Amino acid sequence: MAEWRKTVDFVGAYMKISLQMALEYRVSFFSQLVGMFVNDGIWLVFWYLYFSRFPVVKGWERQDVLILWAVLTLGYGLFTGFFGNALRLSELILQGQLDYYLVLPKDVLLHALLGRMYFTAWGDALFGLIVYFLFGQPDLARTVIFLAVSVLTGLILVSFFVIAHSLALFLGGSQLISNQLTVSMVHFATYPGDIFQGAAKVILYTFIPAGFINTLPVSLMRQFSWHLFGILTLVAFLLALGAYRFFSVGLRRYESGNLVNLQG
Repeated sequence: MAEWRKTVDFVGAYMKISLQMALEYRVSFFSQLVGMFVNDGIWLVFWYLYFSRFPVVKGWERQDVLILWAVLTLGYGLFTGFFGNALRLSELILQGQLDYYLVLPKDVLLHALLGRMYFTAWGDALFGLIVYFLFGQPDLARTVIFLAVSVLTGLILVSFFVIAHSLALFLGGSQLISNQLTVSMVHFATYPGDIFQGAAKVILYTFIPAGFINTLPVSLMRQFSWHLFGILTLVAFLLALGAYRFFSVGLRRYESGNLVNLQG
């Protein structure tokens, strides 16, 4: 229990310092927030116009897409906002910048992920909250469900990003592959899940697990089910555990390589 409290205090201190640094450049900080907010808004306008012409697509209505985007942008914004290096972990590995975190006392992955905040993602988080409170028919129960599924969605995304970028520990120059996997995950997660069929649907529940994001959260917001919520929770935590394990195994190869180079 004491160790968990120390970890929470450590994360909180890191976030406080990063926020103070961000606010030193207020114009840049707020311009990035506004820029991402506008970018999300453009996509939502596209879907609004699309559903004006086609009111129902594979059982999905405009309200469902609004909820999907609210959940996705809040989850993405919360997790990548604070764990910004999840989006550039392969770059740190390939440039040898991971060495800095190896000598620090806390967990290497946690330190590395917290090492940079992705400020534009806060615009995503703000966008998700506004969309939900404007169009999500909020009440206390729905808001609790919305926040819970958004956190689980963010955990799934960041865990997958860690796995994708940790390929650099095994394959060397895999940054292009890692970035493509990251973009694919976010891209497929923004589309109504039921439009994918056959092999594409299998891929989106295995190799690129976007199917758990573009289907389960919306289903839970339509009608809450402990069974579906349990599946989403299990997927999120198994993926997080798998990401941590995958990175840890690769890190041993990275450390060994560095030791050989130092001896040389």
